[in-house]
Amino acid sequence: MATTMEGQDRVLATAQQIVKSLNMNTQATEDMILILSRFDNRLSNISDLMDGGADDSKTRNQFDRAEKIILEHDPGGAGNPSSRNSLPWEECPEEASEYLAAVDLIIQLTEGLNVESEEDDDVMDRAENALQLAMSRLEDEFRHILIRNTVPLDADRLYGSVRSVSRSFTFNNGEIGDVVESFREDEQEGSGYHHERGASLGGDFCVDLIRVEAIEELKDIADRMIRSGYEKECCQVYSNVRRDVLDECLSILGVERHSIEEVQRIEWKILDEKAKKWILAIKVVVRVLLFGEKRLCEQVFNESELIQELCFVETTKGCVMQLLNFGEAVAIGVRSSEKLFRILDMYEVLVDASQDLEALYDSGELVCSEVKGVLKGLSMSAVGTFVEFEKAVKAETSKPIHGGDIHPITRYVMNYMKLLVDYSDTLNSLLPDDSGSSQIDNGECVAATSPIGTRLQLLITSLESNIEEKSTLYEDGAMRYIFLMNNILYIIQKVKDSELRTLMGDQWIRKRRGKIRQWHTSYLRAAWSKALLCLKDEGIGGSSSASFKVILKERFKNFNLCFEDIYRLQSAWKVPDNQLREELRISISEKVLPAYRAFLGRFGSQLESGRHGGKYIKYSPDDLENYVMDLFEGKPFVLNNNIKRKST
Repeated sequence: MATTMEGQDRVLATAQQIVKSLNMNTQATEDMILILSRFDNRLSNISDLMDGGADDSKTRNQFDRAEKIILEHDPGGAGNPSSRNSLPWEECPEEASEYLAAVDLIIQLTEGLNVESEEDDDVMDRAENALQLAMSRLEDEFRHILIRNTVPLDADRLYGSVRSVSRSFTFNNGEIGDVVESFREDEQEGSGYHHERGASLGGDFCVDLIRVEAIEELKDIADRMIRSGYEKECCQVYSNVRRDVLDECLSILGVERHSIEEVQRIEWKILDEKAKKWILAIKVVVRVLLFGEKRLCEQVFNESELIQELCFVETTKGCVMQLLNFGEAVAIGVRSSEKLFRILDMYEVLVDASQDLEALYDSGELVCSEVKGVLKGLSMSAVGTFVEFEKAVKAETSKPIHGGDIHPITRYVMNYMKLLVDYSDTLNSLLPDDSGSSQIDNGECVAATSPIGTRLQLLITSLESNIEEKSTLYEDGAMRYIFLMNNILYIIQKVKDSELRTLMGDQWIRKRRGKIRQWHTSYLRAAWSKALLCLKDEGIGGSSSASFKVILKERFKNFNLCFEDIYRLQSAWKVPDNQLREELRISISEKVLPAYRAFLGRFGSQLESGRHGGKYIKYSPDDLENYVMDLFEGKPFVLNNNIKRKST
């Protein structure tokens, strides 16, 4: 029995060898199988036994055809390359499909082939060589498709998605000590530098970075490269192309590549313009470009979350780091009061962007760590600059303004404070919490409810003290009171017309208005007492006295001199506020004109009837009233016998 089985096995093996030798000719193989199965019933199942051989033959033929397709499209190979390989795949979709099918077959063969013979080993070598050639071709196509189908950045569209918010304020390019020499503001003319608070994107703004029709082609290539173990090459090509696109986007947005040292050397006026562009770029890059890149990575590499993340980080990291380096350079720069608001703008926009960046960079600890570092630097710079500003207000020692006008430091500080209120939320998060009931303002207890509230109250108190100290430097007591009224009234108006009113309260305003009324009274006394003394009856004596007319002449003469001197000086003094200026003129008229009219009525006839009467009675009450209207205009006039006042 064993001998019989052994003989059958030899017969079958011989038959298999015969059939295998005919594998190169499919028709001959099939004919031989039919003959053998009829020749001996022991060979009736030869067809089943030889299925494996037929499959091998079919696979070999398919591999040969796939290899031929790949070699034909290898420009640098010896496979008689077809002229079609110079055409982009978008123009030859059939060629692309044929090529990808060939790649799929070779990938399948390399994954499933078991090397059991020299022939199998040769096939594997050929397959791996073909696969390497195919990956090189796919890499080139991947690069070309990315480049050709990149959607050009529409700068107008991006800028149009941003809403600009402006705050009007004039900054001097220097420290507070320089401000007193150069700061000028014409509020009625509306002049001044516009501090752009920043800009906000108009809702969710999404753009296609790659043409939609090309994404499926990119995905097809990426899937095959990753499956073949060429994910590194695929990611490198993708990242290089998209990184260049992001660099171009930054250039279009006006963001230049500077080292930290270079930024440090740029003068602030130029650097401020760059910072404004940086703020806009942060918004556009994070909310538009980075989210777009994230979505594109997910579409192209949807088979692997790890590769999605790696490609996204490699593509965008350089762009983000360039922006962060600029923020760091500004943060560590020399502190100056003029920089505070731009630094706060930069801090705010980066805080807003940080949440998006954390969501975008799931595994990008480096990026998120750098963001936190720059935020810390900007916050320290903002707080330090604010503290320096507080110290500068207290220590500012410039001279008062000639003519009693509003001092530049008053304008600067109050406009500065108005802007600070707009940043209350941010400053409250940065400043130490010293809020509560603070005993400031000369015993007046002002309730503060926030860190910035307390600091602003103290700032105004410092400014008021500074103004009062400057007022003592005037030799003319009357001008001192004009200076105090001008400056404190300006402070009141700025408080009333801004959010500072809520902070300071109506009681604070009423108290300052009370001070202005006191200074008004003190001004009248200091400026006009000497002139009014000339109009007193005391010391004149009776009309029968020999010295009567002499005294009268002296009184009128002295009054004229006093009035002309006051007119000459105080017409050059400046009271910018229309209401205060009018109130001063009215109070002067009410105090001086009745006294002059009464004195003239009692004694004027005594001189008018004599020789040279006009020499002593130079002005009528109406003349004086008209002349008073010239006071506080900041334009000096002179009165004498030869120069007549021009009618208005």
